[in-house]
Amino acid sequence: MDDRLPSGHAPLDEVLGGGLPGNAISLIMGRPGSGKTILAQQYAFRNARPGRPAVYMSTVSEPLEKIVRFGQSLTFFDTAAIGTSVFYEDLGTTVHQDGLSGVAEHLGRMVRERRPGLIVIDSFKALQAFAPDYGEFRKFLHELAGRLGAFPAASLWVGEYEDAEIASMAEFAVADAILNLSSERIGQREARFLQVKKLRGSAFRSGQHAYRLTADGLRLFPRLADAPTDEDYALNGTRVSSGISALDQMLEEGYWPGASTLITGPSGSGKTLMGLHFVMNGASQGQPGVIATLQENPTQLQRVLSGFGWSLSEPNVEVMYRSPVDIYIDEWVYELMDTVERTKARRVLIDSLADLRISAGDEVRFHEFVYSIVQRFSRQGVSVLMTSEIPYLFGADHISDSAVSPLADNIVMLSYQQERDTIGRTMAVMKTRASRHDPAVRTFVIGSQGIVLDELPPAQESRPGEAPRSEQLFSG
Repeated sequence: MDDRLPSGHAPLDEVLGGGLPGNAISLIMGRPGSGKTILAQQYAFRNARPGRPAVYMSTVSEPLEKIVRFGQSLTFFDTAAIGTSVFYEDLGTTVHQDGLSGVAEHLGRMVRERRPGLIVIDSFKALQAFAPDYGEFRKFLHELAGRLGAFPAASLWVGEYEDAEIASMAEFAVADAILNLSSERIGQREARFLQVKKLRGSAFRSGQHAYRLTADGLRLFPRLADAPTDEDYALNGTRVSSGISALDQMLEEGYWPGASTLITGPSGSGKTLMGLHFVMNGASQGQPGVIATLQENPTQLQRVLSGFGWSLSEPNVEVMYRSPVDIYIDEWVYELMDTVERTKARRVLIDSLADLRISAGDEVRFHEFVYSIVQRFSRQGVSVLMTSEIPYLFGADHISDSAVSPLADNIVMLSYQQERDTIGRTMAVMKTRASRHDPAVRTFVIGSQGIVLDELPPAQESRPGEAPRSEQLFSG
């Protein structure tokens, strides 16, 4: 076989530095239901050849008939390969009748007859119960590793191991690679993660990588960690309009291309509308845009757009709607990057960060994802606008509830102000990186033309002891 054992799924092979090591012993560990058997069969069918078949051997955890029956529901299961390049065998009867010595003999006979390129033993851990003591099991393990090492074949050992067993059980010392499949509870959702615990003689991507179990097998979403780079990249110097002319003036003619902008404010203050201004303005100039929303579904979004004379039928606009109830932030991020690449988008609206933060499960993962998105889009010259809700209706003592604001190149803060019997909306540019901006607090209204800023009032001097006008509007 090749020096690497591919999975047939490029992202997984990427995490493994090209694949599992060939002609070596790899261990797939995890709790019941984590997808170990699916992944093992995925490897078997991907690497099976008539001259170097894959032999899948069950022990005493699951009946062989059950493994095959559920395997047939997977798209990679090739019925024509059974008996020619993929063979299923039952070790359960052998180990019950002849013990571990019988298993070793069975394996030796199988290797001589089949000349396999891949051997899967599922479950390997279950064999421990047939040794009189752990010393005898270690002896069996040593002899088995020697037999398998003498023949050019890759081995996958599957078992229901726990993390704590890695340091104490001999299987992990023998294995050349260890993949751990686990799950974590995130709110009402359960997220699955793959982690490479060991991979001899090869670089691999560390950390937890989310995955889903599908009809196509295990689908991995590698941890999105954008490493710092010293490479320079050129960006167009032409400013990008926000879609609101008065705001462009406050920003010195708009945003820099490839910049990230955070729109923060309370519910109903106009954050989504500002994002729509941004994307629809680009579309009108022939710049494709993506609306990545977890707030309104396409029907609701079209109703909003219609009120301002816009339409989702615009050829330069694509909506990527995902329900916030059941998303993996890992999967969502890769879908967004693929959509941007496919549409050649130059502008992206992410609405909203609060939903992504919940799906991330913890602040560190969330910050890592936002940082990576911002950096990757910046290198591509893609301008991204993100919305973030704050709970304060009349002013705020901080911009956001997370460490997102330092990552943004521009920050625009929306708020409400109460004057006598009315409540109005205000806007202020809090930050622009590598550019000057107008610090004035502007009031605005939402009408048929979208967001329209009021004219700046004449400058007024504050009375002694009175806060400046901008501080009054955001003081709550």
